[in-house]
Amino acid sequence: MAHIVTLNTPSREDWLSQLADVITDPDELLHLLKIDTFPDLLAGREARRLFALRVPRAFVARMEQGNPDDPLLRQVLTAQEEFIAAPGFTTDPLEEQNSVVPGLLHKYRNRALLLVKGGCAVNCRYCFRRHFPYADNQGNKRNWKAALAYIAAHPELDEIIFSGGDPLMAKDHELDWLIGELEAIEHLKRLRIHSRLPIVIPARITDGLVSRLARSRLQVLLVNHINHAREIDDDFRAAMARLRHAGVTLLNQSVLLKGVNDSAPALAALSNALFDAGVMPYYLHVLDKVQGAAHFMVSDDDARRIVRELLSLVSGYLVPRLAREIGGEPSKTPLDLQLRQQ
Repeated sequence: MAHIVTLNTPSREDWLSQLADVITDPDELLHLLKIDTFPDLLAGREARRLFALRVPRAFVARMEQGNPDDPLLRQVLTAQEEFIAAPGFTTDPLEEQNSVVPGLLHKYRNRALLLVKGGCAVNCRYCFRRHFPYADNQGNKRNWKAALAYIAAHPELDEIIFSGGDPLMAKDHELDWLIGELEAIEHLKRLRIHSRLPIVIPARITDGLVSRLARSRLQVLLVNHINHAREIDDDFRAAMARLRHAGVTLLNQSVLLKGVNDSAPALAALSNALFDAGVMPYYLHVLDKVQGAAHFMVSDDDARRIVRELLSLVSGYLVPRLAREIGGEPSKTPLDLQLRQQ
């Protein structure tokens, strides 16, 4: 029988303690999971020089001991393949390193992305912003004020997307101030929060955060980032129930990753687990071609084949939209239109 790592985790309210209790050394992670004798895994240790390893023990606790192919582990563990300079892969695959003001990306006509914080609770090896110049786009009140002035001056904007890094790395009092400033801009209707923190550390969904979102005049959406059903646990389900009760719309986006979720049964299990937690599948992204992540690539043809099979396994509302984001385009590019017309 598989063994899951047993770790003592703090109470639900103590998310900052869980955030600080992280593993940054690949050797420690491999030893903890009892897979420190696998040469291929050991060979990838130096990739932390390219992109730091960071994974909270609260997330490691859901990994399977003795399994070098654990789907949660593969998302965060350094790999020697990260040193490969794959053709067509760049440090800025979405052409984002040209913010209109520090920390604000006006990529689409009616919505803009505010990079609230540059840090994350966990460093995902496939991250399309692993090379992003966060030092030039710091999440602080000075930059937020410049972003707010830009937003106020552009009435075509009706939705602001909190992104990062991870926007929920901001403390509750910071989010309270920022949301209040946005609420004062009359042409804004919606606030969308893209975050991996609720799944990595469900305790981040504090009573204070839930209360603040519940009383906002803006329509609030939370887009989780979950790639595998094994990430979802009872703490996450409880956190989502509280947000749902507060009127927050709950969605999920995933990335199709080789060796993690690149099969229809894996995606079906994820969609069912999400729906059971009150979260709707939203997008399934093909990999953004960021330098260092080519080993996660699934071809468009394979992606379509997987989604076609997924359509036969679950109800249509549980099938996320297969899409690619292309830098400079006015929206995401759907890859599954033909599938849905068949």
